Amino acid sequence: MMETSELLKKVRKIEIKTKGLSKHIFSGEYHSAFKGRGMSFSEVREYQYGDDIRNIDWNVTARANQPYVKIYEEERELTVMLVVDVSKSSFFGTVNQFKSEIITEISAVISFSAINNNDKVGVIFFSDKVEQYIPPKKGKQHILRIIRELINFTPSGKGTQIHEALEFMNNVIKKRCTCFILSDFMAKGYEDVLRIAKKRHDIIGLQIYDQREASLPSVGLIKAEDAETGKVIYLDTASSSFRQAYENRFNENQAYFKNTFLKCGADTIHIRTDESYVNALMKFFKKRNG
Repeated sequence: MMETSELLKKVRKIEIKTKGLSKHIFSGEYHSAFKGRGMSFSEVREYQYGDDIRNIDWNVTARANQPYVKIYEEERELTVMLVVDVSKSSFFGTVNQFKSEIITEISAVISFSAINNNDKVGVIFFSDKVEQYIPPKKGKQHILRIIRELINFTPSGKGTQIHEALEFMNNVIKKRCTCFILSDFMAKGYEDVLRIAKKRHDIIGLQIYDQREASLPSVGLIKAEDAETGKVIYLDTASSSFRQAYENRFNENQAYFKNTFLKCGADTIHIRTDESYVNALMKFFKKRNG
């Protein structure tokens, strides 16, 4: 656990960076990607920057001589759930940042984008079990609490069990929500529960991984610690068969992740720790709006 002053400094730094991104880059894109799709009509209001032009009410616009948009019932009560992997493997990174730091920033960007649209945000932290649940709420103070937890959370479990988190969400979130699962997805066995969750919710799998998890350079014997078991192991990177087996394991998980989400009709985003998550999110939102 870090000192309170240091934690507040970190929260402030992330707030400044991610709030700016969500306000200037993502707000309109987020709004169009998740708003007013197949929901019951409620009222009209004046058009605001970032509104989906497909929702313009042309009759009212013509009468009032300025643009008005239709508001849908659900639109005012959208719930965003962040299902966040806090297992030990998220504390890995060889280039710019740990996976956990990128997960924190992306979660903050999504959260600020959500509250800019008056949506509720909730979080489920998971490892090999559900570690903590923060029920969905609105407001800046709530988002700052989420960021504090993301920075400072210490899990008691070490492994990764995605199905545990999804089962929990299916039980506690009864109303349809937009759910972002943020993980490296180095786990299997979650296809059944994902299929059930997808029937009720809009699910997006956000995979954050490090290039060194995909392949290893040939640099001889290296000492490493298994993030999830704590065991110290020696890796013989000079062995081409070892490097190949290492790569195969990553590719197997990757294929399982892609195919499982594809079969369920859920979206996926892939972000490498040495790449810009801003570009990846923008591409995703634009695809959603296409």
